[in-house]
Amino acid sequence: MKILSVDDSRILRQIVKNAVEILGYDFLEAENGKKAFEILEKEGADISLILLDWNMPEMDGISFLKKIKSDERFKNIPVTMLTTEGEKTKMIEAVKAGAKNYLTKPFTQENLITKIQESLGMGMF
Repeated sequence: MKILSVDDSRILRQIVKNAVEILGYDFLEAENGKKAFEILEKEGADISLILLDWNMPEMDGISFLKKIKSDERFKNIPVTMLTTEGEKTKMIEAVKAGAKNYLTKPFTQENLITKIQESLGMGMF
């Protein structure tokens, strides 16, 4: 099972990688939506979850989310937003666009692991 982290912060991708490895999953990473879509084109069938930042260069998270949710190949991959965007309107926009879960930065490793498990259908909502 592979989890794709999409965030322009290398430090945040490392934090996510640590949590993903604790759970025993394979980790993939991209620094923006454009690179993430290239990874999906190659490995989409094996990706079980996408952890997605909102604010990134080249292709931001909400644009990426809308793009994959309109693509038959990728629309069923669950997406959890990991972002500083904590406004209720942003959360609603992301959920309407297809995000399954939402976690605002900063967060603890325990919060992240819980959200990953929830998004994979392994925890309580």
